[in-house]
Amino acid sequence: YVRGPLHGSDLAVGIVVGAFAITSVVCRPLAGRQADRRGRRIVLVVGALAMTVGGALYLLASSVPSLVAARLAVGAGEGAVYTAGATWAVDLAPEESRGLALGLFGLAVWGGLSLGPVAGELLRSNVGYDAVWILTAALPLAGAALAARLPEPPRAAGTAEPGPLAFFPRAAHRPGVALALANIGYAALAGFVILHLRARGIAGGASVFTAFAVAVFASRLVLSRVPDRAGARATATAAGLLEALGLTIIALATSLAVALLGAVVVGVGFSMLFPSLALMVVGEVGDDRRGSALGAFTAFFDIGVGLGGPLAGATASLAGYPAVFYLSAAAALGTAGLALTYRRP
Repeated sequence: YVRGPLHGSDLAVGIVVGAFAITSVVCRPLAGRQADRRGRRIVLVVGALAMTVGGALYLLASSVPSLVAARLAVGAGEGAVYTAGATWAVDLAPEESRGLALGLFGLAVWGGLSLGPVAGELLRSNVGYDAVWILTAALPLAGAALAARLPEPPRAAGTAEPGPLAFFPRAAHRPGVALALANIGYAALAGFVILHLRARGIAGGASVFTAFAVAVFASRLVLSRVPDRAGARATATAAGLLEALGLTIIALATSLAVALLGAVVVGVGFSMLFPSLALMVVGEVGDDRRGSALGAFTAFFDIGVGLGGPLAGATASLAGYPAVFYLSAAAALGTAGLALTYRRP
């Protein structure tokens, strides 16, 4: 839309695509704090309505700045929806199934991210951009209506209000940094796998990212109970090692088949990281601090992707495409190391 009707530059495309992360990072911890104070339902509903407003602003946007404003509204809403939703999923799950709940919630997110572009492109090609923006406004509105009917978990008697620093609790620090390091690999894969393989004369690089996404989706279904059964520390350590192995395979790949194998290994590892690391976070805090802790933790996802893209680009410019994946593998080893040395207070 930026390059077409708005006649914007490639730089404008990058700014518009990335703008939502600014408000998303800021609003995740704030939304978590409000979810602890006011309840999960109201935060999720308000976040979904903010995304609806963003979709309506898409429809009205006639310039890059106005489109950036719409993206900021969407980012704020997305941060609130994701944080309150993940916290709510944990609230409603039995203690022995919290990892499963987090995994399936993340699977719902991946499902939306997978179906959204397909639905958008079908509408754009057959009807036009306005139809895409209307759908973008209507879907979160439907989500708000659905959330309004879900049961609000009761607040424990005598629960204190979150303290002044509850928006960034200590419980989120180590798992959050581990998540950010793991997401450097995601940014590298999304941005540079096609260029890396093309430089080696290998066609079909787009299928490598597809293989990664399918592996994440399938692993989240098949292995969804592993964090609960094997433990968060063991699962996160193994997941980080698998991601590092897969990224190294991609760096060394001299054929599409080898690159696809690496992508599947990365996907299996990556799929287990979020639920296992999030399980560490919720294991350290009480019910009254869960939203604040998960809000701070999930902000590290955006931080990792946001920093990982420029870092991967600088590495590619200085040392070539294979170095991008070696660096990402080293970051994933850092994730494994942080998980391995984790000790629950």
